[in-house]
Amino acid sequence: MVYKILLVEDQKEISDIVMKYITKEGYGVAVASNGFEALELFGNQIFHLVLLDIMMPGVNGFEVLKEIRKISDVPVIMLTAKQEEIDRLKGFEIGADDYVIKPFSPRELMKRIQVFLKRIYNETDEIVYHFKDLSLHTKGMKLLKNGNEITLTTAEYKLLFVLFKNKGQILTREQLITLAYGHDYEGYDRNIDSFIKRIRQKIEDDPKTPKILITKYGAGYIFGGEEI
Repeated sequence: MVYKILLVEDQKEISDIVMKYITKEGYGVAVASNGFEALELFGNQIFHLVLLDIMMPGVNGFEVLKEIRKISDVPVIMLTAKQEEIDRLKGFEIGADDYVIKPFSPRELMKRIQVFLKRIYNETDEIVYHFKDLSLHTKGMKLLKNGNEITLTTAEYKLLFVLFKNKGQILTREQLITLAYGHDYEGYDRNIDSFIKRIRQKIEDDPKTPKILITKYGAGYIFGGEEI
């Protein structure tokens, strides 16, 4: 599996160097030069680790981290020129996993990345959930339909994981939010409806007449449809 890293850095000379080292290690990488780009990329792709600069124009790194933590526990390494303890503590309180102080050694940064990826992903055995022509692969966080990979966002994967694990059970919006995104989720519960709609477009033969992910009006949703 090729791990994919989101690099968020507004200084091009730094991002070019880090990107070069990341690709040399064989990882995939996407680069955002500001917080808005970072959130857009994160919402539309799956990443296994985020390198996140703090001081950026517009939306700073702390705000980006807050938004990421609403839907994902992906490891985040903060890149910062600030050395004050209070700034590091703020990041850890929001959900940062580690800090690298600028200027930093790219080789040291790669070692930290390797440690995180090995600890979080490599030590977990692959679990594959199956239903009809669908298979959800936990180690690669990917969905296959008839053997073809379907692109998922991080939020969609986390919701599908819960649905596959609870196949045949009716789950309310509140249960789906808690199981997929945790008690600290700050979005609207109706956001689940939007996630469900996007997932149906990817897994159903006819999304307007779903057979797999069914709405139980007044109760919630059930994964498994008419097969259960």
